[in-house]
Formats: sequence, structure tokens, C-alpha cells
Amino acid sequence: MYLDAQIAPYTKLQDVPAIAKAAEQIGIACLWAAETQHNPFLPGVLIAEHTQRLQFGTAIAVSFARSPGVMAHTAWDLAEMSQGRFILGLGTQVKAHITRRFGMDWPESVTGKLGEQIGAMRAFWRSWQGEEKLDFSGEYYNLNLSSPFFTPAAHPYGEIPVYIAGVNPGLAKLAGETAQGFHTHPFHSPSYLQEAILPPIAAGAEKTGRSLQDVQVVAHAFVVTNELERELVRQQISFYASTPSYRKVLAHHGWEDVGTRLSEMAKAKQWGEMSTLITDEMITAFAAVSAPEELAAVLQARYQGIAQRINLYLPFIPGERDDFWQALCQGFGQQ
Repeated sequence: MYLDAQIAPYTKLQDVPAIAKAAEQIGIACLWAAETQHNPFLPGVLIAEHTQRLQFGTAIAVSFARSPGVMAHTAWDLAEMSQGRFILGLGTQVKAHITRRFGMDWPESVTGKLGEQIGAMRAFWRSWQGEEKLDFSGEYYNLNLSSPFFTPAAHPYGEIPVYIAGVNPGLAKLAGETAQGFHTHPFHSPSYLQEAILPPIAAGAEKTGRSLQDVQVVAHAFVVTNELERELVRQQISFYASTPSYRKVLAHHGWEDVGTRLSEMAKAKQWGEMSTLITDEMITAFAAVSAPEELAAVLQARYQGIAQRINLYLPFIPGERDDFWQALCQGFGQQ
């Protein structure tokens, strides 16, 4: 089991080299960048340049905001520059963000379009490796133009791993069918992953002649090691639980009525009051609660048999809690 970390959403590009160097030195396995306040691909150039061993990836890049050709080119260059250390993590986002924040169309089939995007990217990569001509046809994309002037040179790192992020079984099954990994949403419990996510991943993998072991699960994990973190996690859970798309996680535990109430409060912009509905029992279900010195063991026990990688929701910031991160890496056998 690997311990990963994520870059804080407000991180400026000029700060990425120092963060990457510190992450590699302290023993973190993979550094992830999310598409929140900044582009998630640009930090990858700096991470590749300033580290030698550290893996890095997008967790996530919003796939429906981009064409498969654009993503294929970006991933190709990052894989070559880093000598194969880049992981392309994709997520679909929700309809309101795709249509109103990115100005793009929402597809009739989420899994259908994302599956085509991944298939199209791999068609580009195979053509750039000289394995076959570009000829991809589907419901959303028809791609067959690739003249030499626009074709990058082949390189040894063309098998670029693709991870899919999701909350519900549909995307989990797609990950099993076509991806090398699956990013869990931080709003989860181990039992939800075990009962609602792993079976569809396994079913999708079996459909394409693979097994569950062929798909790395990355648990994006809430942790609580002090009272401040408890309240921050309480607030974050209330925000995620108010989103109808994530209602299945609450329903799994019999708390669907709480989600309904939170949605009503969010519509009324009662943001400050929403966290009062999140009990300590819910926090224990959705977060790893532990003393800092015991957290590595607690995380490994919590996700044993479920995940192969742990990515804390708590961002890695050099100079803040370095002893905490050092102890975590040592606990995971990463030094």
C-alpha cells in the first residue's frame, strides 16, 4: 500500500518545485494535482523537471471540458518528460459545472462519453507509436486525421496509465473495463467501497478479460487527528452530502434523509448551519479518526483489501507538519 499526497488547491506554479522536491525527499509515492482553482496539468511539468523518482498525476482533470486529442497530447508530453512517471487521472464533474462553468455539453451517457474519450486517446497513442493509423469511430468522436506535421515522435512511455474518479457504480464498472486505476471520492466509507464500488470494478474487469487486481484503487481519505480537523471534515462532509449525485453514499448507511435536508439548506444558502447535521458517528464512518502517531497503521487497517494507494484529503505543504508526514511515510515503509 502506497502513501500519496495532493497539492493544495490554491498552490501557485512558482511554489510547485519546492513542494515536489520536499515530497520526494520525505518519501511520498505520488503527488496529485486537482482541477479546482488551477489547471491540473501545468504542475506536472515542474514536478517532472525537479524530481527523479516521484510519480505525479491529475486527480482529477475534468475530461468533459477537453477533447481527447488535447488530453492525449498533454499526457504524451508529460509521460515523455518524466520518463513514464505521469498518471492521467480523469473525472467527469457534474452537469452544472460542465455546462455553466466550462460551457460544454453534458452527454446523454456519462460512461459512454468517458469511455470513448479514453479509447480515442489510446488510439492517438497507438498511432504515435507507429502501431496503427488513427482511425477511431464512436457516438461522440470520429477521428482519422493525423498528418506528420501534427504527429509527435514515438517514445518508450506510450503505455500511459489512466485512472477514473467516481462515486457511483457506473464509473467504477468503466474503470474495471478500461482503466488502470480508480480514484475514490473523499466522501466514502470503507464499507461503501467494499460493497458498492469494488464489485462493479471487478465485473467490468472480468468483462474485458482482466481482474480486480489489474485496477489500482486510490482511496482519497478524510483524516481526523485533532479537533480542528474534526470540524473541517464535518463541514466538508456536509458540503458533499448536500449534492444529490452523492446521495447513494448516505443511503448506504441509512442517512439519506440527512442528504435531503442538507440539499434544502444548500438551496437556502444556509452554509454555516449545514455542518450541524453531521454527527460524530458520520465522521467516524467517513474519516479515519486517529492520534497522529497511529494514523499510518489505522489507514492501512481501514483500507486493507480495498485500496492500494492512500491519498490524504489533507494537502502536503512543506514546512507545515513535516514530522507528521515523515512519520506517515515511515509507517508506510516509504523513506
